[in-house]
Amino acid sequence: MSIQDVAGSEALTYFAFTAPGNPRQADRPARSAQPLPDVLSGRYRIERLLGVGGMGAVYRGCDLLRKQLGDPHPYVALKTLSESFLDYADAHALLHSEFALTSRLHHSHVIRLFGFEIDPVSERPFIIMELLTGCTLDDLLLRYPQGLPWLKARDLSLALLLALRYIHSQGVIHGDIKPSNLMLGNQGIRLFDFGLGHAKENSLAGLPQLSRERFAAWTPRYAAPEVFNGSPLSTATDLYSAACVIYELCHGQPPYPQVDTKQVEAISAQPTRPSDMPQRVWKVLKQGLALDPGKRLQTVDALLSAVEAQSRLAALTSWLNRSGRN
Repeated sequence: MSIQDVAGSEALTYFAFTAPGNPRQADRPARSAQPLPDVLSGRYRIERLLGVGGMGAVYRGCDLLRKQLGDPHPYVALKTLSESFLDYADAHALLHSEFALTSRLHHSHVIRLFGFEIDPVSERPFIIMELLTGCTLDDLLLRYPQGLPWLKARDLSLALLLALRYIHSQGVIHGDIKPSNLMLGNQGIRLFDFGLGHAKENSLAGLPQLSRERFAAWTPRYAAPEVFNGSPLSTATDLYSAACVIYELCHGQPPYPQVDTKQVEAISAQPTRPSDMPQRVWKVLKQGLALDPGKRLQTVDALLSAVEAQSRLAALTSWLNRSGRN
């Protein structure tokens, strides 16, 4: 299965669909949001909606300046806040914190952000970012309800873990890793939507953070159970989410039902090894799937090493097989 086999031309989904939060009326300023204009900041023409979520919406846009200068591919993605979030006094700062968090990341498996602006007419903040084409991994899983063969899932898992190791090394916690936030296309795998993420302690101090009391959109199927009990996001919670995604890629189903901390003790059945997943990988993946944060791996290093070792072994086996035929 090549990337081209699974990548649709414009099948874009930037968010899982979630219900918006219900802010207290006292938090709302008197002003109301202006309608979204057809052209933002006199430069970015909105063409069509790509996806919506609890916090905002993403549109396909055309950079009119690049088009005027002859760029054959002047298209971008434009992320704006939803109407309910625009009523917050700190809405601009909230979206800018996502931009500040993500724009410093430069990795082949992480979405690229180009800029942050506020439209002077509507006063709407927006992020300009690369336009991803292809399909999200949740769409891919619909085509493989029993899970992907290990050799195919391995390459996707490796890309995810490499992206995760990189963003953690840069002091960033994603906070919402799930199949719908991973795009597979001609550009390879891209991790996107850092709207629920935050900076690790002592990194990018001063950035506003999303208040869990005002809005909590973590997906129970993939979020570490402790985050629903108020525990902070961490490299270990990101690892848990990534382990859930890898398990589902191989098995077709998530490792656990939707659970929070109050339901963890009631879970007796443990996930079983996907049929063709190497034992060495499964041994480490189980530690990443531990519901008890005290028993869980704290970083991606061990799991990444196990997957990389299988990738190197497969390459060596392929080379030996080719050599034997010559």
